[in-house]
This record gives sequence, structure tokens and C-alpha cells, in this order.
Amino acid sequence: MAILGGFWTSVLAFLLVLTVLVFVHELGHYLVARRNGVRIEVFSIGFGPELFGWNDRTGTRWKFSAIPLGGYVKMFGDADAASTPGDVRGMTEEERRVSFHHKPLGARAAIVAAGPAANFIFSLLVLAVLFMTAGQPFTPADVGGIQPGSAAERAGLRPGDLVKEIDGTGIARFEEIRQIITMNPGRPLTVVVERDGRPVTLTATPDVSEVTDRFGNVHRIGLLGITRGGTEQVVHDPLSALWQSGREIVNMTFGTLTAVGQMVEGSRGTEELGGPLRIAQMSGEVAQTSFYALVWFMAFLSVNLGLINLFPVPMLDGGHLMFYAIEKVRGKPLGPRAQEYGFRIGLALVLSLMVFATWNDLVQLRVVDFFRGLVS
Repeated sequence: MAILGGFWTSVLAFLLVLTVLVFVHELGHYLVARRNGVRIEVFSIGFGPELFGWNDRTGTRWKFSAIPLGGYVKMFGDADAASTPGDVRGMTEEERRVSFHHKPLGARAAIVAAGPAANFIFSLLVLAVLFMTAGQPFTPADVGGIQPGSAAERAGLRPGDLVKEIDGTGIARFEEIRQIITMNPGRPLTVVVERDGRPVTLTATPDVSEVTDRFGNVHRIGLLGITRGGTEQVVHDPLSALWQSGREIVNMTFGTLTAVGQMVEGSRGTEELGGPLRIAQMSGEVAQTSFYALVWFMAFLSVNLGLINLFPVPMLDGGHLMFYAIEKVRGKPLGPRAQEYGFRIGLALVLSLMVFATWNDLVQLRVVDFFRGLVS
């Protein structure tokens, strides 16, 4: 089902996806902050100049800003949108009671962690609703056939084997086999199968293959060389849907962490890192496929947004949590200068990553080649 077409599909789908995910993330911060008695001054979708907004009865300014690449909740006592402590001199006792930075350590940690948690909860509920309505793609994890000369044949897999476990991860669906194998090209994996009613342990090393997806991105993936039967959509009851949704989120999380780890160690190319341009392109492509695919894509991005925000980098939620862990150990917070330097380093890292990802986008979208052609 095509929702829209062309350039505006990408723009509108990107704005829809990003607005929803940013709102969910910041709403997590907002709700837990309010629960802990913190006064909220600003709830912004986007950065920069305000486009439009309104004040609620508690004095919070809800607004949409000109640069739609994120958002923030500014709490009373914050010096800026990054939640760096402001000048507390001259605060009254009443103001201290509603200031974020005067709350107990546990409350501050809960408020910061609530943003990423909201992204995971959103994905859990969205996928559960999909699995209860449209259904979940499901194929039994049995081996239908073995391709000659493949990694599966070398490992000793046979038609009729039921894959139960790969590298300690339980397998319920054929789709989960594909997820793990794809992320581990050239890496030996321990595979437990059920054969003739008994468990058999094998070692399989997926073959390495480079593929180009429909977005023009080149990926280095693993291939096992087994075939399966047809895929069906299984509609789940609410409890089963939540369980299967949780399994999908765990798989997404470990898949992302595995990819990041492989990039760090050098076994996976960093050209796969995408920025806002790539996300916009993919949003448009997915939106033209089906509404189901767009919602799934949104859930996947929400998991990644929550996960990335937990990385221990100052400026991100994980960086704040790291500072709070240090405060817990020391019995007092880091000094203002140490925190300032930490935020500067974090800002430099985040900006560097954004620039690098945007450059990847420009290269993958052939924009760089276009301008090279103009000057050559």
C-alpha cells in the first residue's frame, strides 16, 4: 500500500516518525519529573526558534521549534536544554523544592532514565498491537533444505533439523535464525538442533557476503545456506503478543549492540552509520511499502533511540546516569568544572558523530558524486 509518493513521502514520513519518537522520549522525562515534583518550564519538539506553542495551567511552555532533529524538556534549575545545572544562588526554599538539581539522587536518576525507558515501552506496546491485529511473521525454525557447498552443509546441518539455540540464544522462529546469522559473517557460532528427538550441537561459520539494499547501502552480512517453508502471519492473544514483542525488542537491542561492537573492532564498515538524511529516505521508502512496515520501522528506531541515549556519553541520558553513579560512589557530585569539561567532550563526540553520519548519508545518496561531477 503506497501512502504517498515521491519526495514529500520521505519528508512527511520522516517528520511523522521523528516527532512521535521525540515526543515519546521527552514525555517519559516529563511525566516522571512531574511525579517527583519538578517544575517543567519548556517541553519542546525540535530546537532553535519557536514556530508555535502554548502555555498550560502549570506554566509549562509546549512548543514546536524550527529544527526538527530532536527535542528537550527544560526543568526548573536547568541552565540549558542539556540539563546542566544553573546558578542556584538566591533560590528560595520553595524554588529548591521544585528544582530538578535539588531532588534526591534516586529521583534525578529515575527522571533521566525515563526517556529511554519510554522509547522501549512504546516499541513494546506498538509491536504488541501489531501482533494482535495484523499478526506477526512466523516460520517454524526447522531446516527445509541445505544449499550445496554452504556454511550449513560444512557444519553438518541436515534437512528436518529443528534449530533450538544459536550461541546461547533460544530460537523460536526462522526469522530469528536469519537475524543472528546476518549479524555474524565469518564468526563461528554454536548451533544446537533437535534431530530425531535428541539435541545435537554443531559449529557453523556463516559465509561472508556483501549485498546492496534498496536504499543503495552496502552491507556485509552472514549467510548460512538453509531454506525454509512459507511464512504466515500469526495473530496473538494479548499476553502472547507482549511476550513476542519483548523478544523482538531483545533481538533488536542485541543486533544493534553487535553491529556497534563490530564497527569498533573493525569487522564491520562504518559506512552503515546513517544520519537524518538516510532516516528520511528510509522513512519514505518504508511508508510506500505499507503502514505495517512504517509502524515496525518506527518501533525499531524507537528501540535504537532509547539504546543510544543510554550510552555513557555526556550530553546523552547515559552520560547523566554515569555522573550520578559516580556521585553515588563518591557521596557527592563531581565538581562544576569536571562536569563542564565532561559536557564539552560529550558535545564534541555527539557533533562529530552527527557530521560523520551526515557525510555517510551524502555519500550513500550520491550527493557527493553529483558535486564532484560539477567541478570535474
